[in-house]
Amino acid sequence: MDVRKNPMNGSNQQTNASCLLVVDDQESNIQIVGAALGKLGFEILPANGGLQAFQRLAIRRPDLILLDLNIPKKNGFEVLKEIKEDAELRRIPVAVLTTSRAEEDILHSYNLYANCFITKPIDFEQFTKVVKSIEDFWFTIVKLPDGEK
Repeated sequence: MDVRKNPMNGSNQQTNASCLLVVDDQESNIQIVGAALGKLGFEILPANGGLQAFQRLAIRRPDLILLDLNIPKKNGFEVLKEIKEDAELRRIPVAVLTTSRAEEDILHSYNLYANCFITKPIDFEQFTKVVKSIEDFWFTIVKLPDGEK
C-alpha cells in the first residue's frame, strides 16, 4: 500500500483514502475543509492558486476538486477550462465553491463543464455545513468512477 506525506499537515496517509484537491487562496477556507473532512479520513490536497493546482494534479489524481474562481496566477475559469480540456483530468468532478453569486459566473462555470456551482457562505458554521453537504453528496450519494490513485 502506497503511503505519502499529506501536504496539509505532514502526516503519512494511505493513498487509497478519498482525496480532495481544494483550490483556494484563502488559507482559512482550506483549513475549514481540512478540519471538516480530514477528520473523516479524506486526504486534502491544498492549492493556493491555479499553478499550484496543476502541480498537485501532476502528483495525485483527486476524487473531487473544490475550486474557487478568484485565485492568483490562473483564475478558476482558466483552471476549470484546462481540466475539462485534458483527456486525463476531465472526468474528475469539479465543484466551483466561490463567494460569487453573479449569474455570469454561474453560467460561465457550467459552460466550462463545472459539475456544480456553490456559493460559499460567509458564516463559519454555514460554511462548515456546506462542506459536510458536499461530502455527503459526492462521496455517499453519487457513484464516481474509480480513479488513478
